[in-house]
Amino acid sequence: MLDRPSPAAEETAQDISVRWIAAFDAALAGGSAVALSALFAPDCHWRNLFGLSWHFATFSGRPTVCHELLQRATQVGAKDFGIDRAALTPRRAVFAGRDVIEAIFSFHSANGPGVGAIRLSAAPNGLAAAWTISTALDFDRICDARANGARSQSHARDFAAPDWPEQRQAAAAYSDRDPDVLIVGGGHAGISAAVELKRIGLDALVVDREQRIGDNWRLRYRGLKLHNKTPVNHLRYLPFPKTFPDYIPKDRIANWLESYVDIMEVDFWTETTFVGAEYDEGMQRWNAQLARPEGARTLRPRHIVLATSVSGTPNIPKIDGIENFAGQVLHSSAFAAGKEWAGRAVVVFGTGTSAHDICQELHAAGAHVTMVQRSPTMVVNVEPAQLYDKTYLGDGPPLDVRDILNSGVPLPVMKVAHKLITDEVKTIDAPLLSRLARAGFRLEFGEDGTGWPLKFRSRGGGYYFNVGCSELIADGKIRLIQAADIQGIAADGLQLGDGSTLKAELFVLATGYKGPDHLLAQLFGEAVAKRVGRVWGFDAATQELRNMWTRTGQPGLWFTAGAFSQARIYSRTIALQIDAIEAGKLSKHMS
Repeated sequence: MLDRPSPAAEETAQDISVRWIAAFDAALAGGSAVALSALFAPDCHWRNLFGLSWHFATFSGRPTVCHELLQRATQVGAKDFGIDRAALTPRRAVFAGRDVIEAIFSFHSANGPGVGAIRLSAAPNGLAAAWTISTALDFDRICDARANGARSQSHARDFAAPDWPEQRQAAAAYSDRDPDVLIVGGGHAGISAAVELKRIGLDALVVDREQRIGDNWRLRYRGLKLHNKTPVNHLRYLPFPKTFPDYIPKDRIANWLESYVDIMEVDFWTETTFVGAEYDEGMQRWNAQLARPEGARTLRPRHIVLATSVSGTPNIPKIDGIENFAGQVLHSSAFAAGKEWAGRAVVVFGTGTSAHDICQELHAAGAHVTMVQRSPTMVVNVEPAQLYDKTYLGDGPPLDVRDILNSGVPLPVMKVAHKLITDEVKTIDAPLLSRLARAGFRLEFGEDGTGWPLKFRSRGGGYYFNVGCSELIADGKIRLIQAADIQGIAADGLQLGDGSTLKAELFVLATGYKGPDHLLAQLFGEAVAKRVGRVWGFDAATQELRNMWTRTGQPGLWFTAGAFSQARIYSRTIALQIDAIEAGKLSKHMS
């Protein structure tokens, strides 16, 4: 939690950060590894978000950090590092249990203006040493410099020319051109990528199979809301109004996305299925096959961005004997509402957020609900769960500065911070967790106790933000059984180990979703799938999510997904890289 510095302490933090960045700039300019090493803590980390070289990676340990920094900064001529006091007055903070000074800095390089964040801690010699540093290209400054007052002159009138709706309709038809970038998937991640691609000057088209923009939220189960607070989830350029609730209902999100697409002039085709694509190496273009209501369409974009979500393709596990069940079987993605199941018996397989929400909705509708637990699950009350996102909550700097601070946290430091938060959350939630354990619910708290955010980044689920279902389970109002208790499946329900039958008319499989790489072979062929490899989950070498927001083994194929904040931050890195490729500054092939 940030402290409230006195004016004198604030000035000291500023002086310390200014001296440090000046020494850092001088060490890089002089090519001095010795001088650079003196500025970093032994356990330091550098997260490079394409700020110094087109490489997305986190480097750890003073020798590695200093070597990589010196080499990559020299390659791009990085210089003029300085504290950006307009963005953030350097301040004292406690981060991941360590007293630090946080500051934002700017710099220049051959690839464009840059921005980054430092967290300085005290060194044994009494000076400040960098614990973490991050570098990124400054998307806003790059785009603003290109615009240079080139906005269209709205006072000009040509009454014979097409008006704005006609211009938009013609542009979105792509009857006389191909998009530079085809984005497959029209949720918040795909839309965010399209907005940033358009701003940087690229032509992007979003395609989605649903009938209406926002249906990927609108058509989900009735009680769904976002499980983190509104300040975390703003869309770039059009933040949610202050009148919005802390936790936004799914239909309100859907309508906002629909309005956002219209306001930001995103080219978007609904009711369009992406059938597949083949890459023409000679032409450096894709031959993309689309199915539309009016017939087949072929586009030849230079790039394809798959924005089909971490939660895109339902995971239907093999459950022995389920074919014996005479009732209805639905994946949670197809569950709409609980009202029709009033007075009827329903079994929900799974203990993640969707499973709990569906159980709670069914119970409220008067259904007789049983939850089947297949594996241990983290449970956290929804309010303490917000502690992981505290960078975005409360008074503080603007959203873009918070994004710089948040994205500047390297994975090893994130793990330390999240373990501390998880310990705090477990203390806050202890009464509820004890009751759940007594009810037979198997609990766990992520790898090394690091909580739900890293579970999301590693497997896309495995946790529940409690909004009341846990109390229903603890009170026995929703029955809980373990998957190991099931001996078989009969036409009328589950056969249990004690010889009884748990009758049911509906099975809901709240069993999660397949990863973003699931459809690669089907859509692009086995060779492309093999070249790309796994998507999502952390890569040990780079300490970043595999193949996310960066060039992949297949030229011209990109991936975006994740939470609203991730889409907001990293859509810019995709736009910057594609722009550099199209300008001839970056190879389409990974080195």
